[in-house]
Amino acid sequence: MSTQAQVSGNTMVASTNLGANIVAVAGVGLIGYGLMFLIRNFTGFIELGLTPEHVGATPEQIQAFSPNLYNYISHLQVALSGFIIAMGVAVIALALFGIRRGEHWALWTAFLAPVIAVGIALPLHFVYGIATLGHLGLIYLDAAILLVGTIISYRGKQA
Repeated sequence: MSTQAQVSGNTMVASTNLGANIVAVAGVGLIGYGLMFLIRNFTGFIELGLTPEHVGATPEQIQAFSPNLYNYISHLQVALSGFIIAMGVAVIALALFGIRRGEHWALWTAFLAPVIAVGIALPLHFVYGIATLGHLGLIYLDAAILLVGTIISYRGKQA
């Protein structure tokens, strides 16, 4: 009996750790996406996967039309990149220091925080016709990684 409980406990810990590591990878993905978003603001201005046709003008045209609008958009993009990077750091910390310890609150927080952010941000992409795969594909991939890690961690807790 003791050996079976030991094996079952080891399987549970291994599964939880694997899931936590996958969730942490999703956090790294958020940091990477946030950094790309930040760099893109200063090198191409228009977000990844979008073109001047999607936004109605080139960066130069926007700046010529209204330097204040250009600066406002830039500041929003920089601020958003900071929030995306911070979300990634939080997800990694929750994965490595909460999910690995078997903390249910950490698992659900690491999962729900990015899901809420994407759930709020995503709908207008479709309404405004900017839901291109080039624009949202990396977020979809990151969400899938997060979901897989969450499921593995959750199942490890149930073993």
